[in-house]
Amino acid sequence: MRPAPASRIAAARSTGTAHRIPSTPADSDPGSGLDSVPGLDSVPGLDSVPGLDSGPGPSPDPASDPDQQPTDPGHQPTARRFAGVATMIGSGLSNQTGAAIGSHAFPVLGPIGVVAVRQYVAAIVLLAVGRPRLRSITWWQWRPVVALAVVFGTMNLSLYTAIDRIGLGLAVTLEFLGPLCIALAASRRRADACCALVAAAAVVTLMRPRPSADYLGMGLGLLAAVCWASYILLNRTVGRRVPGAQGSAAAAGLSALMFLPVGIAVAVHQPPTASAVAYAVTAGVLSSAVPYLADLFTLRRVPAQAFGLFMSVNPVLAALVGWVGLGQNLGWTEWTSIGAIVAANTLSILTRRG
Repeated sequence: MRPAPASRIAAARSTGTAHRIPSTPADSDPGSGLDSVPGLDSVPGLDSVPGLDSGPGPSPDPASDPDQQPTDPGHQPTARRFAGVATMIGSGLSNQTGAAIGSHAFPVLGPIGVVAVRQYVAAIVLLAVGRPRLRSITWWQWRPVVALAVVFGTMNLSLYTAIDRIGLGLAVTLEFLGPLCIALAASRRRADACCALVAAAAVVTLMRPRPSADYLGMGLGLLAAVCWASYILLNRTVGRRVPGAQGSAAAAGLSALMFLPVGIAVAVHQPPTASAVAYAVTAGVLSSAVPYLADLFTLRRVPAQAFGLFMSVNPVLAALVGWVGLGQNLGWTEWTSIGAIVAANTLSILTRRG
């Protein structure tokens, strides 16, 4: 399974707090708003990280912090851009490498055991960042939080099970359809309609009947896509109802609790080896903690549109990591389909300003 410190994020996405921070290159660029980038809400807490939402109150003095001075996107320092690009590359590789490493624990823990450990790691990170005040959360606030927790766990479980059955590249490509569909469904432009047709044709090609086709694995990949789309929408609701990152942190903690009996059952049924636990923990760190923190850093240094474009490359990174690290070879048809889905998303973002 990414937040820009914008001072002009739409009020509809506000969490109700009155945080205020200055403009950065990412949010001073017209047409590069976070709402137009597929998947930005798919990372826990993107809509609700303290300080990322806007509210009434005076703006701080930019002169007091050189890093807060308004900067035109076309004149960002080279070092700042390089740091942002390098972090994006590292985040993408970390996410996919973590999934690949986690797959080495499948023979011992199974996908469900690896996901349980990943949920624990994600909960530790988000609870440390969000520090939710659980007693102050009302039932009206808890309802979307509980739904988010269920979707979070289901998304990761279906994705990792799909990885076990159809490989990393295809599983991540199918999952990526979730945020892509969210972006395209909200548009009435002809260009986006064409992008949707291209993506649909690519999916049909990937799922074409053939003797080696694993339809259960593909179905799980599509389930992960549905969960990711639901995750985006639920994150927005949680961000509106619960202040700061408390809602996302509470959801991560609740999801970890749901997987606690699973982890115990897996450990009792087949005692894990030290190497399997190490693989699973590494997967949790590389696929949850590192991307979350890296993306917080990245969108302070690059425009949101550039971030969205790079996210489009994640299915290709997954296919490459699966090929190099796991020996999962793909045919030219699969590579073409992956390329078509990536191209559809890229075209949608590039033409959004017009």
